[in-house]
Amino acid sequence: MDSFWDFFWFSLSFFLLMAYLLVLFQIIGDLFRDRETSGFVKAVWVFFLIVLPLLTSLIYLIARGRGMAERSMNAARTAQAETDSYIRTVAAGSRSPAEEIARAKELYDGGVIDQREYEGLKAKALA
Repeated sequence: MDSFWDFFWFSLSFFLLMAYLLVLFQIIGDLFRDRETSGFVKAVWVFFLIVLPLLTSLIYLIARGRGMAERSMNAARTAQAETDSYIRTVAAGSRSPAEEIARAKELYDGGVIDQREYEGLKAKALA
């Protein structure tokens, strides 16, 4: 790059390419996230994204932009709910060593586990 303007146009072109790729991957992700659209329609959208990328991207964003935002928000809500559920499950499963030993003692007294298993659970709780 010999001049400032060469660098400027290169930087601008690179930025626009990255912005286009971001939009393209968002559209493809939205297409495959949408359960209401048939496979044939998805294939047609992808075909036109390859053949006429800019025009197809603009048409897709205009025609399906609102649904795209709703599907993205629903996916985020689902992921958040699954994360919260996992955290609650893990937090409920964590007990203090004394609670673990008491639970093992209940199992041993109830005849569910034998002496060797009780000792193993006790050692694990203390570790």
